[in-house]
Amino acid sequence: IVGVASVGQAFVILTSGIDLSVGGIGFFAAVLGAALMTDTSYLRLVSEAYTISKALPLMLLLGSGFGAVNGWAVSRIGLPPLIATLAIWKICQGGGFITGGHQSISGMPENLAFFGGSITIAGVPVPVIIFISVAAIAYFTLNHTTFGRSVYAMGGNPVSAWLSGVNVKRGLFSVYVLSGFLAALTGVLSTARVMSASMRSLEGLELRTIAAVVVGGVSLAGGKGSIIGVVLGVLIMGVATNGMRLMGAGTAEQGILTGVIIFTAVAIDFVRRRHH
Repeated sequence: IVGVASVGQAFVILTSGIDLSVGGIGFFAAVLGAALMTDTSYLRLVSEAYTISKALPLMLLLGSGFGAVNGWAVSRIGLPPLIATLAIWKICQGGGFITGGHQSISGMPENLAFFGGSITIAGVPVPVIIFISVAAIAYFTLNHTTFGRSVYAMGGNPVSAWLSGVNVKRGLFSVYVLSGFLAALTGVLSTARVMSASMRSLEGLELRTIAAVVVGGVSLAGGKGSIIGVVLGVLIMGVATNGMRLMGAGTAEQGILTGVIIFTAVAIDFVRRRHH
């Protein structure tokens, strides 16, 4: 589930940006979907519960919309990505709390479990198939399309990219929309996995995605990295987190591990770039 959002984060970081809003967007999407689909009338936003076919597009549209706001703020106004996405993160977090009435929402339709991993295809859980599909599409896009080459160019040197004919503003806008869309998709998968949305859904997702991306070799300075590296980074972070849980470590210890990993990976990247 974290891997899906990490792919979107990778596109943003490749342009030398950063998206701190993925956790908030994913949370808001999860709560919105749950509040539309729940069979608990007093928690539901509408009179009749929405079906999955009606709720899921709205969840993804919400994510894409907030991603578009991020992209517009960064590419058109020129706000620093850190500030713009941090603001959207807090807005989405507040919106999610208000939408959910500060309560966990359960009573999801049974067929939502299809996206949560309870059903497998050829023995592979559906969320894994979705992650592999997202990563494969991202790999093809970055390595075999004009847009992918422009993403690397914008991260390497945006002025040179612009002089080479790359529409930098449109490119920056697009990567933030993509990140918002995938953050919302993460919200869908998270809700389907536990068949509910709590006020702590996807807490810390932004840091976990950044950790997976930098551990996977994507430079925070932009322009360098690969989706294969991101996939490996996701797996490494997953193994590390699961190992901590098996050892009985709590949320605080896992947070410390994530912080240490991010600090170490960024320090290594900085030293490597300084010597080149």
